Order: sequence, then C-alpha cells, then structure tokens
Amino acid sequence: MSDKLNALFERLKAHQRDLILEMAEHVGMPAGSALRRVAELENVIAAVEAVADEEADRKRKSD
Repeated sequence: MSDKLNALFERLKAHQRDLILEMAEHVGMPAGSALRRVAELENVIAAVEAVADEEADRKRKSD
C-alpha cells in the first residue's frame, strides 16, 4: 500500500474510532450495550496496533 493511501486509511480508522467512542459515551448508553462493547474493542485494537508499530520501528532502527 502506498504511503499516502496508508496514511489515509489510518486517518479513516482513527476517525471511525472517535465516532464510535463518542456515540458510546453518549448520556444514557447502557454499559453492556453493543455499541459500548464495540468502542471498548476498538480501544484494544488501537492499543495492539500501537504496540505493533513501536515494535516495527524498533526493528527498523536496529537493522
């Protein structure tokens, strides 16, 4: 994937996460709702991606 396309994809994923989290934080959203669970999953995915990116950066720097 080209750098520009990859950057756009990352921005779209971040925007999607922001929207999901914003909707899940809406007043009255039950803690067990599907939307809140999706938002929590999105947070976990973002954390895993961040760790993977850090590992890839470390590997590139050590090569």
